[in-house]
Amino acid sequence: MTDHWFEPLAEFMGPAYLRYSFTKGTTQEVDFLIETLSLTPGMRILDVGCGPGRHSHELARRGYVVHGIDISQTFIDLANAEDINGASFERLDARFMQFMNEFDLVICLCQGAFGLMTAQDEDSVVVQKMASALRPGGRLVLSAFSSYFVVKYFETAVFDADTGINHERTEIRNSTGSSEEVDLWTGCYTPRELRMMCRQAGLEIEQIFSVDPGSYRSEKPSIESSEFLVVAFSPLTKSVGPRVSEATDT
Repeated sequence: MTDHWFEPLAEFMGPAYLRYSFTKGTTQEVDFLIETLSLTPGMRILDVGCGPGRHSHELARRGYVVHGIDISQTFIDLANAEDINGASFERLDARFMQFMNEFDLVICLCQGAFGLMTAQDEDSVVVQKMASALRPGGRLVLSAFSSYFVVKYFETAVFDADTGINHERTEIRNSTGSSEEVDLWTGCYTPRELRMMCRQAGLEIEQIFSVDPGSYRSEKPSIESSEFLVVAFSPLTKSVGPRVSEATDT
């Protein structure tokens, strides 16, 4: 029995997941995070929806202490197979994380847990869990697929304007070259929605950038990038954020 619709897809793809083009920009993405956030080796980092561990491995190689979680046991096994000092992994559903004030940085990149939730408001639950995992003053870096980009460019997909979820049929391949046609559901967002969600979780927004996989950059939000990259921080004095109905955006 699986806990999430993505698990069978991950099991089928296995190591072939790392052949997809969107996974090839790991070094550039990590370079950007280290430079933009002025990260220093030794920091403790939580990688939510780590997949086979590509960001965790790269950060651990550079001296960071990284713990990756993913709902797919297949991906966790692949991540653990690398056996890189400073990187640890466990199968864990992001909706049920119980970390409290443990990490200097939480990352959730490339629709890793966030964005793959199709039930109402479960992305908000994931953000709240990540906020709880941060030490006071710690930061969250979160990527989210852009609603603007999907509506403008995804001609063969179906975007539900009511839920903000994009649905598409696509072909995936495994390591032997076999293929399957599968359904993909991706939650899509605007910068305003991301600000409100972070505020609800008690986080304060530092920056939102327009980015693409392998091309992270300090660029203001636009309708021409496939993703938005949120940088938020946990206040030194934590408090419960406002409910969505009470949140305002400026």
